[in-house]
Amino acid sequence: MEKFQGEVEMERRERVDQLTEAERVMIQHTWSKVYRQREDVGVSVLVRFFVNFPSAKQYFSQFVHMEDPEEMERSVQLRKHAGRVMNAINSVVENISNPDKVSSILGLVGKAHALKYKVEPMYFKILSGVLLEVLGEDYSDCFTPDVQRAWTKLMGLVYWHVTAAYIEEGWVKLSSSAV
Repeated sequence: MEKFQGEVEMERRERVDQLTEAERVMIQHTWSKVYRQREDVGVSVLVRFFVNFPSAKQYFSQFVHMEDPEEMERSVQLRKHAGRVMNAINSVVENISNPDKVSSILGLVGKAHALKYKVEPMYFKILSGVLLEVLGEDYSDCFTPDVQRAWTKLMGLVYWHVTAAYIEEGWVKLSSSAV
C-alpha cells in the first residue's frame, strides 16, 4: 500500500515526550492561577508577540497597522483573539489526561489556521515561547524550573499536534526563518 507524502512525513517527525502525571499536575496547578487572570495574560501575550514579531500581524487585518502596544491592548479584536487563545489552552489543560481529546482539539486549531487563515505554522512555536516568557515573569512565584520544563514540554506537544494537522492538510514547509 502506497503512503501519502503527509503520512511519510508524519512517520519521520520526532514525537515529543508525553507528559508525566507529576507534570500534568504542575501544569494544571499553575494554569488554575493563570486562568483567573486569562484576559490580562492573553492580552499581554499577544501584545508582546505582535511587538516582538510584527510579521505575525499580517494575519489580522483589524490590527495589522497598529504599532503602539497601548493601542493594541485596547483593541477589541485583539482582546477577543486573546480570549480564544486562552480558551484553547484551557481546553488542552482541562483534557491533559486524555491524549485523544487533546489531539482532536489541537487538530481543529491546526486545520483552521492552515486552511482558513493560512497562518505559517512557525508562529505557533513563537507564540508558545512568548507565552512561556509571560508566565515565567508574571507567575515567578510558582513558575519553578520544574514547572517551566513541564510547560515547555506541553508547548512542544501543542506544536507537534498543530503541525500534524498542517501536514495532513498538505502543507509542505513547516518552518521559516523569515520572522
